[in-house]
Amino acid sequence: MNIKIPPFILLSTLLYFPACERVQNIGKVPELTTAVGGDEYYALISPDLPQTIERSRPVDQASLWSKNRDSLLGDRRASARGDILTVLIEIDDSAEFSNTSNRSRSGSDSVGITDLFGIPQRINEDLPEGASLDSAISTSGTSSSTGTGSVRRGEKLTLSVAATIVDVLQNGVLSIQGTQEVRVNYEIRELIITGYVRPEDISRQNQITYEKIASARISYGGRGQISDVQQPRYGQQIVDIISPF
Repeated sequence: MNIKIPPFILLSTLLYFPACERVQNIGKVPELTTAVGGDEYYALISPDLPQTIERSRPVDQASLWSKNRDSLLGDRRASARGDILTVLIEIDDSAEFSNTSNRSRSGSDSVGITDLFGIPQRINEDLPEGASLDSAISTSGTSSSTGTGSVRRGEKLTLSVAATIVDVLQNGVLSIQGTQEVRVNYEIRELIITGYVRPEDISRQNQITYEKIASARISYGGRGQISDVQQPRYGQQIVDIISPF
């Protein structure tokens, strides 16, 4: 026995479950993402690779010029799994393109038979009034095309976020990942950055700018009541997908 389900019931069922999740969040602040269990967390708690212990003399421990990271002039830049560095994001990009094209063409052709052993004159006598072989075929054509295009875009973003080295590749390149969440009233601002950096690109202040990060993925957005209101409803999204106009 075949049971046919009306389309409106099927559509209502599909929309019910997303709506339930929205109803459960009414009157509640958006939950922050837990910091336990992510790549940063495991990178921080996992032991680093064993390093060769250099025997130091007592005079080296008291020297200001020691290369030890705990010394006054030691290199404190992030270099191992679990180390933390600061990523500076200063995006101020603008682009403007303007293209104009113009094309014009005209042509005319005329073919006539004025004298061919007197035949055209004899034929002209039998043709209707106004018709003649003197100008048998005449064509003319004109075409023109004009196009104009313009693109203008501007982006500006200034942020800084602490990122963790989650892995050290075989060639020494560092894989970093940083997340940051700030909740203000009922809205959460999220910042996520991932990518690959070279240890020598990290400054003495243990900072790196975003343009030195390979395969950089920067996400800046939010979630909460304001973001929810700005999103179109499910019904509107479905209509926008299936509407041919």
